[in-house]
Amino acid sequence: MLNKLYTSQGENLSGTPWDIYPRPQMKRNSYVNLNGAWELSVEDETYSIQVPFCPESLLSGVNKHFPEGSTLKYRRNFSLPADFNRGRVLLHIGAADQKAQIYVNRKEVGSHVDGYNAFTLDITDALEEENELEICCTDDLQDLSMPYGKQTRKRGGMWYTPVSGIWQTVWLESVPENHIEGLDIHTDLHAATITVTPAQDGKILCDGKEYPLVDGSAVVTPEDPRLWSPEEPYLYDFTVITETDRVESYFALRTIEDKVVNGIHRLCLNGKPYFFHGLLDQGYWPDGIYTPAHPSCYAEDIQAMKALGFNTLRKHIKVEPEEFYYQCDRLGMVVFQDMVNNGDYSFFRDTALPTVGIQRLPDQHMHKNARKEFLRCMDATVKQLKNHPCILYWTIFNEGWGQFDSDNVYEMMKKLDSSRIIDSTSGWFRQKKSDVDSRHIYFSPWSTLKVSDKPLVLSEFGGYALPVEGHLFNPEKAYGYKSCKSLEDFQASIEKLYREKVLPAARKGLCAAIITQVSDVEDEINGFLTYDRKVNKAAPAAMQRIARELQKAIAEK
Repeated sequence: MLNKLYTSQGENLSGTPWDIYPRPQMKRNSYVNLNGAWELSVEDETYSIQVPFCPESLLSGVNKHFPEGSTLKYRRNFSLPADFNRGRVLLHIGAADQKAQIYVNRKEVGSHVDGYNAFTLDITDALEEENELEICCTDDLQDLSMPYGKQTRKRGGMWYTPVSGIWQTVWLESVPENHIEGLDIHTDLHAATITVTPAQDGKILCDGKEYPLVDGSAVVTPEDPRLWSPEEPYLYDFTVITETDRVESYFALRTIEDKVVNGIHRLCLNGKPYFFHGLLDQGYWPDGIYTPAHPSCYAEDIQAMKALGFNTLRKHIKVEPEEFYYQCDRLGMVVFQDMVNNGDYSFFRDTALPTVGIQRLPDQHMHKNARKEFLRCMDATVKQLKNHPCILYWTIFNEGWGQFDSDNVYEMMKKLDSSRIIDSTSGWFRQKKSDVDSRHIYFSPWSTLKVSDKPLVLSEFGGYALPVEGHLFNPEKAYGYKSCKSLEDFQASIEKLYREKVLPAARKGLCAAIITQVSDVEDEINGFLTYDRKVNKAAPAAMQRIARELQKAIAEK
């Protein structure tokens, strides 16, 4: 019997869900939130659903998974505020899993395929005084060509409840005919190059200075530059002003690179060796599944992990709403961002063989359509997230899931973004091209961690399980890699793992270590937080000491 767990925010949910501006890096003062109560029709049944929560979630009010391939028809009416329309009206949908067709006043205005990335449609020509909006979503997990992450039809263990339909904010924005469609931000330790798309004349205001746009670009050079780091996450606010448009954004000055320090390849933040002390972050919630009850849940998770001394989250095969990355930018949390996997998973090939040491199998070769979909969605993910300074690292393939032609995919990623570290094959099935040597250790001997001609990254380890009574999603089943009997046992085991394994490895050349994980997730009880985020299993003072020792360890030589 599965328990219905709620976070504190989920227990006290009221008003319009997620009523915050959804795009922190490109703000206009034009915003109508369409979250809240919608009509949902599936076959012959009709429900009231709370958008943006998926129908499988408690917070949606539906709490039901529909048969594979069902069409979920969302409907609601809206009218525009007086003087809202500045020329064009845009409909934004943060994410809808997997395929969406959109109608305004029974006219099709567009469609989208990709369950994780945002999309925008110009709906101006379909508008009337009173409007009906219909979004039809279909989701079929049998179609493995589409990215699906940790979703599975039969949840359990390290695979979780599937989601379908809308799971991020739906909102309206009005823009002038000639408007700014996007910003491209490139930074180093001294300046930010900001490019407006499409190219327009105008200016950028930043830090009390004015910079003219030349061919749509400006180089912003702050005096006495302040660098971004987890310890000092300084952000520079700026405003772009053109003849017809105005948007607000921000940037940070920072670099990430591989440098040889005392004969060892080290990952260096702002030119100096830095130990990326992190956790796997699945991004699941007991009441909202893919979507937390309130945007503040992100900040609370980040602050809870910073209180334990961690400085990095590996966002595991999921793309979050931009609010998550904004909070990481603002609060100072490095993100190692995964691409979302597609293709088939084989326990024998992808888990059993590597666990016993067979980690050199050739790349898997998915069929042509699956390869095309992965690359299309990878491109969309990087373009959507690349302006966020917190992201220092892209992971392409995880443990062979959907892996294909990884050396060429590495080159494609490098063309998309050469400013960050690229981990082509996290865990195993390494090929030739990757910026790091990325390993997973749950059962393998730690002697497999050896310094090579690339920075050494332990991209998954740990997974110590502790059940906390009253906070279990599934009291009948538990999943983890080592069982602990009490909070004291959990803390002692974690400390022993870091002191006997991670710290010695850091002294020898390990650059990053990502422990499993931020919170329990369904059957998995190997989180530092319980699934409902109400119990922190670790001791902050002791964990902070470990964090300080890790940074000291890489600075000793």
